Amino acid sequence: MDITDSHTHLDFESFNDDQETCIERARAAGVTRMLTIGTGGGLKGAPQAIALAEKHPFIWASAGVHPHDADHEIDMELLERLAQHPKVVAIGETGLDFFRDWAKVPDQHKMFEAQIDLAKRVKKPLIIHSREAGKECLSALQSNGARDVGGVFHCFAEDAEFAKKLWDIGFYVSFPGILTFKKNEAIRDICKAIPLEQILIETDAPFLAPEPYRGKRCEPAFVVETAKCLATIKGLSLEEVAAITTKNTLTLFSHMR
Repeated sequence: MDITDSHTHLDFESFNDDQETCIERARAAGVTRMLTIGTGGGLKGAPQAIALAEKHPFIWASAGVHPHDADHEIDMELLERLAQHPKVVAIGETGLDFFRDWAKVPDQHKMFEAQIDLAKRVKKPLIIHSREAGKECLSALQSNGARDVGGVFHCFAEDAEFAKKLWDIGFYVSFPGILTFKKNEAIRDICKAIPLEQILIETDAPFLAPEPYRGKRCEPAFVVETAKCLATIKGLSLEEVAAITTKNTLTLFSHMR
């Protein structure tokens, strides 16, 4: 089986004690590739993610500034250098978060737009964090030419019509373990209406562990449970869903090939 975790946070403190063991468990479960997200603490996350990617040929990294950190002092020249690293395949996660409101909205918009511009300069796609800000994120992507690089809305929580608008500008959607939650039939209905060719799967580890691990720390091996759920939704085998979502991931993040 060839399955990819398109969004994990392996450099987070939650994995300090067993990072390598978690990676080994993922590989044993059939996870052939992992994309660890280089955000958090301003620019602290990106070098950590890159260092981990350098250690493993099957791990890649992103580099970016999370919307929660949009009011930090950011060395944008350093971010651009990090973004050009050969193991960095995307910019982000970046976007807008109106749920937590940990950074002022104007600061979030400014940092988001700066990273869209960066993505176009380095010719790498965007990983979008959007929470209660879908309409505003889409508008920013459309008006700033994000179609040139494409990207993915990670942890997708909008509807199928919104997904179609994203597809029109070259953006995929990604589902984490929330797809498996017993009371989350609504998100499964949305997923069913979205073409599989637009879908990636992820863990967002250490967050959002799927059934039957809900409530525990999430890790990349658990992406298999989300793939099983997606297979049921689409009426396909696990192997077919793993192959198609991996193909989608490699199409988007072409530097992972």
